[in-house]
Amino acid sequence: MRTWIALTCLVLTSAVAQDWPDHGGDRGGSRFSPLTHINRDNIQQLKPAWVFRTGNGQGPMQLGGSYGLQATPILLSATAGGHLVFCDAFNRVFALDPATGAERWRYDPDIARQDRNAQFKCRGIAQWTDQEASPGTDCAVRIFLATLDQRLIALDALTGNPCPTFGQRGTVELAPFINRTPPATDTPSVRTYMPPAIVGNTVIIGSSVGAKFRQANAPSGAVRAFAAQDGKLKWQFDPVPRNPDDPQAENWDAEALIHTGGGNVWSLMSVDEKRDLVFLPTSSASPNYYGGTRPGDNRYANSIVALRGKTGKVVWHYQLVHHDVWDWDLASQPMLVDIRRDDELIPIVIQLTKHGLVFAFHRETGEPLFPIEERPVTTDGVEGDLLSPTQPFPTAPPPLVQTGLTTDDAWGFTFYDKNYCRQKIASLRHGELFTPPTTRGTAIRPGMVSNWGTGAFDGSRNLLITNAQNIPGFVRLIPNEAVNPQTAKLPMAGIPGGPPGYIKGTPYAIERGVPQLFSPFGAPCTKPPWYSLVAIDMQAGTIMWSVPLGTLDKLIPLPLPLTYGAPGIGGPIATAGGLIFIGATSDEKFRAFDIDSGTQLWQWELPTAAMATPMTYEVNGRQFVVVAAGGHHAYYRQKVADYLIAFALDAK
Repeated sequence: MRTWIALTCLVLTSAVAQDWPDHGGDRGGSRFSPLTHINRDNIQQLKPAWVFRTGNGQGPMQLGGSYGLQATPILLSATAGGHLVFCDAFNRVFALDPATGAERWRYDPDIARQDRNAQFKCRGIAQWTDQEASPGTDCAVRIFLATLDQRLIALDALTGNPCPTFGQRGTVELAPFINRTPPATDTPSVRTYMPPAIVGNTVIIGSSVGAKFRQANAPSGAVRAFAAQDGKLKWQFDPVPRNPDDPQAENWDAEALIHTGGGNVWSLMSVDEKRDLVFLPTSSASPNYYGGTRPGDNRYANSIVALRGKTGKVVWHYQLVHHDVWDWDLASQPMLVDIRRDDELIPIVIQLTKHGLVFAFHRETGEPLFPIEERPVTTDGVEGDLLSPTQPFPTAPPPLVQTGLTTDDAWGFTFYDKNYCRQKIASLRHGELFTPPTTRGTAIRPGMVSNWGTGAFDGSRNLLITNAQNIPGFVRLIPNEAVNPQTAKLPMAGIPGGPPGYIKGTPYAIERGVPQLFSPFGAPCTKPPWYSLVAIDMQAGTIMWSVPLGTLDKLIPLPLPLTYGAPGIGGPIATAGGLIFIGATSDEKFRAFDIDSGTQLWQWELPTAAMATPMTYEVNGRQFVVVAAGGHHAYYRQKVADYLIAFALDAK
């Protein structure tokens, strides 16, 4: 069933300053706003201006708790209605009055909600303007939504009605394209959580391939581009180069090219409209954690890939992890920004990584901004897998957190839990960065640093701000014959914290998570802070400051406000008012920091954790900062909710 609520107001009483038209602020993902109304001098007066709830206020046991609101809204221009638009976990699209939070229209694609094991989430939508259409006409501005059930939908931005000239009555069914792209196995696991990327008149979508964690021949991770006008397929790029004419095909085993899936782009893509470039952060090829079925470096997986927007042809690429067996896919949006060096403005792309390294390249050529070295790494993993003898390391900036792990890194509140952690680390394989998974069990540090929340960039300071986790992870490969076949069938098998689950098509099962490296008191076995906000000077390649992000009062039995870092998911934004805004913590706080020093200037207690990236805009001369507070199926499952909260100063 599709429902539309009547449009209450199409035109604002005065012009809207369109300051956040894309998920990342702009299509390059800088997450920077030039607004200064809210600044360091008045931040203490910031308070909620309005609250909107989507209606998904069920208890955490409903649908497995996997439906929290994690979206970043976008703001449309006045000619497109001036709406604040976002999606909820069930792909419903809402248009609000940005000044009051009043609902103007909603669209419901009516996705099925019966699967308790599914992760229901939608982190954003995208907008496109038809330059050939007269302003105000039907579908002159379109909202594009990629749904969990494999549909690409175009909506009229003014009314929320489907655009009849796009696909079939506003919808392109993606399943036929997925099913005919080899290897077409377990295609229901192919889902889309992120907003499409738009370059010119082309709408580009990636996907999440859930089957990568449990089978070697997971579905393809092909990226597809459709015409924004009518929805016809324009091009397709497969990060596993099955086309024999692709220059990377010769570097793959012929059998692996037939059966390997993944390499998908599940996170956010970025667009350089001027240069007709789209930048893909690709993930690992299938299966995760074991690469014996896919020998070689597996390029274009784990790479930043620059494609020509009109054709999908590769312009340049750079692989940041060779033959990934750590699940170190590129989870962060490539950031397209300009830095000033020697009085020259250089267009660069910054790529944050899960393993704490920061890479930067010239956008046009792929030339590294700072030299990248191929350094020797450990290669004695499990039998049957041939690992890369080297991995790329940037000479600058330095890693965002400590990498590698030894027994001397064991930490605890007391001698008892510190000794427990020392013994736990000693019992596992541990060592430097890129220590491989083993049958003994491997402690990996960092377990995961950056995420889809990415970072924020202030070009006037050449300063990149991002949130980084400093918690070790755990992974163990277990021979199939040593696995309990009954527990391996459970829904949680192979999931973090669950029992071992088979990796189909390989000799191994996988066990993973972080509880194995937590003390009896429930704290990580390594020294805090466990979560930090970090500022990097991208001109000099140095870390300017790093401060703990979050307190433990919601995470430990005694509500002590210890500033040790409270890990979460989401990212920061920066403003010309000298502020960094960020939620992304599991202590239910929304915070503002001084961009020059990292000093916390303000915080607000939320109804639940804001596992999303905020945004900001101005309407009628008043600046608003908006964040979704919805919890998270893994990081804050106990209070999954549906709040969208706007903050502002008192109106004059």
